[in-house]
Amino acid sequence: MEKLVIIAVIAILLIGPNRLPRYAAQLGQWARNLRNMANNAQEKMREELGPEFEDVDWHKLDPRQYDPRRIIRDALLDDEPAPTLSRPAKTARLDEGALPPYDTEAT
Repeated sequence: MEKLVIIAVIAILLIGPNRLPRYAAQLGQWARNLRNMANNAQEKMREELGPEFEDVDWHKLDPRQYDPRRIIRDALLDDEPAPTLSRPAKTARLDEGALPPYDTEAT
């Protein structure tokens, strides 16, 4: 709240009392337009998704909940064992001058 008061005082000083009502009206119009755009987007989603719209958990889709540190920590501290890479079978050494096996289907 203190920051808003400071911004308002600075606005009064910079803009001046003569032009301030006009700019305040513009700001109010922009806020109404933004709110109408958000409501229209929500209505469009509701129309396109139909009854499934009510089942959507919007809090789960909020990007502010994704903390990269928590995601990495959860991945590193996962209880499941990490998959191990299997090692290729040992092969015999080629005789000197012998050609290595060639896979004709390899690209």
